[in-house]
Amino acid sequence: MRKLVPPVLLLAASLLVAGCTTAPASRTSVYSRLSAEQSSDIAIHALGLVGTPYRYGGNTPEGGFDCSGLIGYVYNSRAGVAPPRTVAQLSGFGAAVPEGELRTGDLVVFGRGRPTHAGIYVGQGRFVHAPSTGGTVRLDDLQSRYWAQQHASYRRP
Repeated sequence: MRKLVPPVLLLAASLLVAGCTTAPASRTSVYSRLSAEQSSDIAIHALGLVGTPYRYGGNTPEGGFDCSGLIGYVYNSRAGVAPPRTVAQLSGFGAAVPEGELRTGDLVVFGRGRPTHAGIYVGQGRFVHAPSTGGTVRLDDLQSRYWAQQHASYRRP
């Protein structure tokens, strides 16, 4: 009997095959303490959590995630990095990254002045996040109608 490959794993494989794990070395000027392999592993693990229920204050797959709990869980379990717990603190975590230098594993932080939401960039203009009560962890496009209208900044640990 053949096993079916979950769609999220097919997407992860296509992102990696497309060469989206890092920006070309000549363009990347923002230092990261994470290797390219760790950044890719972070993105793949985040994609694997798509469908996990949202829970305010949640930080485990069993209990559910809020946006910063998802980020903390993925970074800690895949790279041994413990990011700050709140979105406000995440907005100053690591180094700022210009949009043109985004690579998988970078953080996407939304909000002007006061940060309101965050996710993990997984390549090809997409990010994984835990959006709201009643929802689940999902994959969204930064250029979708809603997210393109939100002020976004980018961080690299």
